[in-house]
Amino acid sequence: MAEATLNTSDPTAAAVEVEMRKKSFWRVFVERNKAGAFGIFLLTVILLLTFIGPFFVHGENRTNVSLIYGGPSWAHPLGFDHSGRDIWYQIVHGGRSVILVAFLAALMATAIGVILGSLAAMIGGKFDVAMLTISDVVLTVPTIILLAVLAAFVRLNSPVQLALILGATGWPVLLLAIRSQVLSLKEREYVEAARMLDLGMPRILFREVLPNMASYILINFVFNMRGAVYGQVALYFLGLVSLSGVNWGIMIQEAFRRGAVFLPASMMGLVAPIFMIVMLMWSLILVARSLEDVFNPRLREP
Repeated sequence: MAEATLNTSDPTAAAVEVEMRKKSFWRVFVERNKAGAFGIFLLTVILLLTFIGPFFVHGENRTNVSLIYGGPSWAHPLGFDHSGRDIWYQIVHGGRSVILVAFLAALMATAIGVILGSLAAMIGGKFDVAMLTISDVVLTVPTIILLAVLAAFVRLNSPVQLALILGATGWPVLLLAIRSQVLSLKEREYVEAARMLDLGMPRILFREVLPNMASYILINFVFNMRGAVYGQVALYFLGLVSLSGVNWGIMIQEAFRRGAVFLPASMMGLVAPIFMIVMLMWSLILVARSLEDVFNPRLREP
């Protein structure tokens, strides 16, 4: 009765509500969050280019001295680098490893931060103090220095090893944030009721507490991916990891080492991978922002 009275007294609001129900979720999302929609579109284009593109862009990444600093053409739209290698081929084939390493590193860092942070809040005591101490120690050391030290002791010859190194250094901030969130949530009535029923910590944690932070965890996963991209590009640029294969970070390192900054003819070999990394970072930031708008009603525009 109350709903019928409301619709009768405000026919304009009722009409708007009916119209919104007719629209799909994605249409409403695009109308309210154009920047987020553009970020999803841009990220989709990059993923298609790096994961589907290699099936269509064929060739070999071999040195050809007769094509050094060759200009662009229809077959080679970005020209050739200092070794006579096709830059477009390297762009298409060099992004997959960057994104996969970032995804695996973010997955690892997020898992460590969520599990240890939630356990520290739920268990408390000495375990909580130990987790806080370890997090403070890791946060005290600059990330790039810590990555350089770890890379010096661990020979990184595979993307999985690089992802493990990046993931092992990206969890402290999330751990502290998850800990504070769980400390607040565990005082809620439904958690207290679960304790009274003696459902056990694993069920309370994974069925009652963590689902309420799913949006926050997903957003931080995107930010961890962004940090992992920066970290691996920095390691490649400093020459602390293996420089074999095709990779955007390797392209930047080789172009800078060959003096691309001072040679206009070789500038494309440096600008192209930087542009792709900037576009990837921009798309991740826009996606993370759009996720905040979707999951947090207070941030939605009326």
